[in-house]
Amino acid sequence: MSRHSHNDVHGWHLHPQLADDTHPLAQFALCEVRLMDDANHPWLILVPRVENAVEVIDLDAAQQAQLMQEIDRASRGLQAAVKPHKLNVAALGNVVPQLHVHVIARFHDDIAWPRPVWGMATAQPYSPELLIARVEVLHAALSA
Repeated sequence: MSRHSHNDVHGWHLHPQLADDTHPLAQFALCEVRLMDDANHPWLILVPRVENAVEVIDLDAAQQAQLMQEIDRASRGLQAAVKPHKLNVAALGNVVPQLHVHVIARFHDDIAWPRPVWGMATAQPYSPELLIARVEVLHAALSA
């Protein structure tokens, strides 16, 4: 299956920019969970599988509650896996309009600290070996 064929019966599909910039990691009840292809930061992206959702307010109340539960699950998994000093959680969507939530592990010695990660350094794609190792650790933590 290609990275661009994540269609479901409701017509939802993953935005091509998110497909290009991330690797599949897990499927939660509401969200597709993906790993940002930037080895500078352990960085999850949660994408609710809701057609045409741009803002959190485009989700109904039950979906919003589910999204918060899944952000909690992703945050706790990322924290357990990599022990960051801080978690950054944000939904911006200025470049990619499809609703997605960033959950980023931050460290006092990371290349952007204490500033936001955006625009601070060129993304460092994962090597195949590091990608496999990171996916295994995070998948286990998210499944716990």
